[in-house]
Amino acid sequence: MKELRKVFMNGIIDENPTFRMVLGMCPTLAITTAVSNGIGMGLATTFVLVFSNLVISLLRKAIPEQIRIPAFIVVIATFVTIVQLFIKAFVPALDAALGVFIPLIVVNCIIFGRAEAFAFKNKPLASIFDGLGMGVGFTIAITLISAVRELFGAGTLLGVQVMPESYLPMDLLIRPAGGFVVLGLMMALMNKLLPKKA
Repeated sequence: MKELRKVFMNGIIDENPTFRMVLGMCPTLAITTAVSNGIGMGLATTFVLVFSNLVISLLRKAIPEQIRIPAFIVVIATFVTIVQLFIKAFVPALDAALGVFIPLIVVNCIIFGRAEAFAFKNKPLASIFDGLGMGVGFTIAITLISAVRELFGAGTLLGVQVMPESYLPMDLLIRPAGGFVVLGLMMALMNKLLPKKA
């Protein structure tokens, strides 16, 4: 159990996909203009990570080495399709906000990286915890970035006005350049607060 806890926490702190490994930058920079977008993308990615890691781990001895990448794509694409159809059916506003970035989860390097580096080499339970840890780490990171961008860029949080009427929003933060600014500042803060890797 201690080993599974370590695997889970690894994705949140030591190898956080966004702040430490700098993976998944396309959705991180593009969709983090609102907290609801960050949470939605994070949960969708977590679902795909957990279930694709599980299936790849279960099939790791049956998948020939030479075709592992196409096999990973088929497994990952299956779960992305499931999550995309679910979002379209039950949360159409989120589907409209995230747009093309939901189908692009198929080629998200966080998911491919975990399939290759962890799930293909480890047992199913550990692979589930790895996917869950990486997904939670990614969700926390993009939700934090979204919160800063929405709060200071629009004066709202989850669409609710938080800043006083007199607050003049910093438009830069909800523009593409603002994503780079907030990401850079948060990465610098995380690198300062978290212990250096050996």
